[in-house]
Amino acid sequence: DGDSWLEFRRVLFRSAYMVIRGIKTLSLRIDRAQQNAMKIAEYLEKHPKIESVKYPGLKSHPQYELAQKQMKGPGAVISFELKGGIESGKILMNNVQIALLAVSLGGVETLIQHPASMTHSKVPKEKRLSSGITDGLVRYAVGIENIEDLIEDLEQALAKI
Repeated sequence: DGDSWLEFRRVLFRSAYMVIRGIKTLSLRIDRAQQNAMKIAEYLEKHPKIESVKYPGLKSHPQYELAQKQMKGPGAVISFELKGGIESGKILMNNVQIALLAVSLGGVETLIQHPASMTHSKVPKEKRLSSGITDGLVRYAVGIENIEDLIEDLEQALAKI
């Protein structure tokens, strides 16, 4: 009927407006998230409770040179391996205060997840490990928050491990 058609058009125009509005600041948000991610990756790489960090912006990353050639930036998603496995992951997840426990990408807020105790907790360990999902793996999608706040949040949560 006519009312539902008008409602559909209103929703469609509102969605288009929001996309156009968001596109105007997209490059600024991506730049900020990547700058934050680089600083966090460097911080984590030096942290004694971190076994390893996987981030293509770090020179220690195995595909660093390739990433430099192919990418305009290293992105804003970091994977890191906690010492202490599943228990360390749970402690970290229970103590971060800024990063949201969620599985998603592309927002302005920082998200964190520990696959072994969250998304892949029901997957048999052997299958997880063969897929590269170790007990201490953490995925951290960096947002545009204040970098000092993000690092302090990680620091206080890691201190509890």
